[in-house]
Amino acid sequence: MNTDNQLRHSHTNNYLLTERLLLRLMKKWAAGQDMEDVLIAAKSCNMKGQKAILNYLGEDHTEEERINRTMKEYSNLLERLHADQIDGCISVKPSQLGLSISYELCRKNLNAIINRAIEFGLFLWIDMESSKYTDDTLMLYLELFAHHRDIGVVLQSALRRSASDLLHLIEVGAKVRLVKGAYHENEQIAYVHHKEINANYIKLLEMLFSHNYENNNGFDNTLKFAIATHDSKLVEYAVKLSKTAKIAIKNFEFEFLKGIRDELKRNLVEEGLSVAEYIPYGEEWLAYSLRRLRERKRNLFLLARSLVQ
Repeated sequence: MNTDNQLRHSHTNNYLLTERLLLRLMKKWAAGQDMEDVLIAAKSCNMKGQKAILNYLGEDHTEEERINRTMKEYSNLLERLHADQIDGCISVKPSQLGLSISYELCRKNLNAIINRAIEFGLFLWIDMESSKYTDDTLMLYLELFAHHRDIGVVLQSALRRSASDLLHLIEVGAKVRLVKGAYHENEQIAYVHHKEINANYIKLLEMLFSHNYENNNGFDNTLKFAIATHDSKLVEYAVKLSKTAKIAIKNFEFEFLKGIRDELKRNLVEEGLSVAEYIPYGEEWLAYSLRRLRERKRNLFLLARSLVQ
């Protein structure tokens, strides 16, 4: 075998090895490629005493056919969640529903999905994407929340603006999921060092727990905010805050990605705390997996440990 053939053979083997590894990773933190896969994962989640948050993978859609296919998928998914009596909800990305094209298109599509969720009595989360969508996502949420109370939005502790955004969301009685953030951003608008991101997460967490949501604006919905992190120290601090805050256990929950920190999820459930698992699925699992690997070195460590376990 000549040198060129050897190189091609080596590259092919490396590609196949990488593909097999990524497929194995995908099966750990994504349910699969179709709806039946994610419904099975959601039922398994419920059997462990955990809620399920289902996300159909995809973002930055600009083709009408792709957006319409996503709309149909979420509509059918909501119907199946209701029919199968699954304790769960959906989480959608605005850029899946046309935000990359126009605000008006996304608002129309998102409103249609929310109305479908209301039809089946289900909650809906609006995911936060990269900073180029932050303003529009928050405007969408606030506009729709004025008419539909069972929707929530995500804030990222990596963004410097999040404390200001959270103050406004608290004022209107919004539902918030607090995450660290999965996107690489400019240092002018985002914290880039781990300690800074964690410090801001703690600040936002304290804001959430110090606010009395009960009967805010005349509403008393069960879910008020969600703590989405795999960081044990942050989870422990949140549990500590929950024991001294004037917020009922029903008013917040811990959220984790599928396949990560399963033992911690079990421990929190045993403590009587509410836990939900974020379960993505769909054909676009590769882009999702690669982003999760890039997001934090810690994620790779946690996933590797879970694979060994």
